[in-house]
Amino acid sequence: MKKLKLILLLIVGLSFEMQAQELDVNLQIRPRFEYRNGYKTLLPEGQKGTSQISQRSRLGINFKQDDLILKLTFQNTRTWGDVPPATVADKNGVAVFEAWAQYNFTEKWSARIGRQVLSYDNQRILGEMDWAQQGQSHDALTVSFHDETQKLDFGGAYNSTAENVVQTPYTVANYKAMQYAWYHNQFNEKLGASFLLLNTGYEYAPDPAPSTKLLVDYMQTFGPYLTYKKDKIDTSFWLYGQTGKSTDQQVSAWNAAANVTYSITDSFKAGLGYEFLSGKDSNDGSTVIKSFNPIFGTNHGFNGYMDYFYVGNHLKNVGLQDAFLKLNYNVNKWQFALIPHVFLSAADVVNVNEKMDSYLGTEIDATFGYNFKKDITVTGGYSQMFGSKTMEFIKNGDANHTNNWAWLMVSVNPRIFSWKK
Repeated sequence: MKKLKLILLLIVGLSFEMQAQELDVNLQIRPRFEYRNGYKTLLPEGQKGTSQISQRSRLGINFKQDDLILKLTFQNTRTWGDVPPATVADKNGVAVFEAWAQYNFTEKWSARIGRQVLSYDNQRILGEMDWAQQGQSHDALTVSFHDETQKLDFGGAYNSTAENVVQTPYTVANYKAMQYAWYHNQFNEKLGASFLLLNTGYEYAPDPAPSTKLLVDYMQTFGPYLTYKKDKIDTSFWLYGQTGKSTDQQVSAWNAAANVTYSITDSFKAGLGYEFLSGKDSNDGSTVIKSFNPIFGTNHGFNGYMDYFYVGNHLKNVGLQDAFLKLNYNVNKWQFALIPHVFLSAADVVNVNEKMDSYLGTEIDATFGYNFKKDITVTGGYSQMFGSKTMEFIKNGDANHTNNWAWLMVSVNPRIFSWKK
């Protein structure tokens, strides 16, 4: 903390010396209690659930001078009790979540370089992943064109484990290289359309050790995202394909979804949605990857809050069909939501030559939010999974057990310093 104070004072001092126009400093403290009793997968027979409290602590510094914008965000993520009270060092230490500089060449063109969040449309493919205490950011260079109706972003990244002097395998669980382009056109107040093209290259060694040969295979994810709003109706639709190669395996997968929401009153909304993520038959012996991967999406926000699918799991599997209903009610400082999901496999689940029922289970998510005071919000929820025998087969665990999850989170987000000149 002393180091953070010193850095902050140094930046403030430099800002005055450089005749800064704007300087804002924000703080976030976000502890979250969770009771996990069948979270992310069915609870194994004979096992018991667990509880813990995690916390995110962030310090964000925003600086602007003329056409130059800088952002620096420090963060610490922890589980309460992961170090003793008299510890001399934190388990996770202080990390840099964001550290970028942006220059606005004109009112429409700009470039940004450094560690930054890449978040587009509904965050299905590229998102901040804000639910996770550590979040998600990339080391990248991006160039943007934004006017009143059109936006064009394109960027890229190239990663290494360190400042090496010889060829060294990239062992981080991340892409070796990445390029993307995103275009959005807001045709009018009702209709908007985007198109995303993402090219991700992962390094692998085709030959066993001690061979030093390293290759990079590239996979392409691409497709449109559409929104349409009229009166009380709000709709969205997306269709993404995946092709290319991954570790010398051909990729052929796709994802499609549609959502419709209707505002019954100013306070009450009801919506229906369906999503299909392609999968691979469990008895398919081919090497082709047919299971869609949402890659860098904010996947906690999709397919149920219990994170049974695509949150570090369910990859190269039978895919998913998700049909859901979403009910939202807002009154005064309160927000409530009830979201039941029905899950089915997208490909065949086969057990010893016998095709199983595609029904995986039903999840019920209930959440609330309360704006306690300025800069302080309280949110929480309860979810329960009613799994099937097919779910047991692909996830293991016990579907007859009560599989549920509950959480409560307090988010404190004050602006602690602001200066303009």
